[in-house]
Amino acid sequence: MKQSYDGTPAGAPGRLDTAVEILSQHPSYEFIEPRPATDEQILRAHGQGHLERIKQNRGYNEENLLFEISALAAGGAILTAEIAFEGEPAFGLIRPPGHHASADSCWGFCYFNNVAISLLHLRDTGRIKSAFVLDFDLHTGDGNINILGHDKDFVIHNPRGYGDDAYLADVKNVLDSSPDVDIIMASAGFDQYVDDWGSNLSTEAFKKIGEIMHEFAIERCEGRRYGLLEGGYNFQDLGKNILAFCEGLREGKS
Repeated sequence: MKQSYDGTPAGAPGRLDTAVEILSQHPSYEFIEPRPATDEQILRAHGQGHLERIKQNRGYNEENLLFEISALAAGGAILTAEIAFEGEPAFGLIRPPGHHASADSCWGFCYFNNVAISLLHLRDTGRIKSAFVLDFDLHTGDGNINILGHDKDFVIHNPRGYGDDAYLADVKNVLDSSPDVDIIMASAGFDQYVDDWGSNLSTEAFKKIGEIMHEFAIERCEGRRYGLLEGGYNFQDLGKNILAFCEGLREGKS
């Protein structure tokens, strides 16, 4: 597949290469290929007009695969959520990301809201009634808030704090005070990394975020936990940061 690239890191080819390479070296991780999300699944989060605009958009590549790629990412999010519901931690290594996709608009290289599509799928199929969304991307997930923020059954939090200690304290405090939910998930952006745009968090901090989520899930929602990839533009270090988060999410505190 030949893609256009306008110099924006979010659209750069090869973004997932280091993550695939590093995770492939660990026997604990299995790669599973999803099916694309159906129109019905996408329409749980988006309006019909938005769906049709993405289907007709020709700005992504010469083959006009924007819809197919975005639907496949949404399908990956659904599969990740289904695995997590069964009690096995999971991470959606997908692109394009989705947390800037609102019900009827989108920006920031997001087209369908993977977080909302996955959670609404679980709810509408009777698996869950409530969820906690920890959005630790550098940029607030306005799409997550637009679609889920007015629903009392979904708690969304974007942590704040400069440096590992302050940031992790915010994550821990909010989860400690959270109501019980049926599942916890991360809208997982790694652009808060110290050598990325955010200039804020260490690799170890991403592991600790995973550990905090692990602890919450075991104590509060029957171990149900997952993450979906959002931002992260230091491609060389993205893989090790994703691995750190996944190790914390999978194993908890060592």
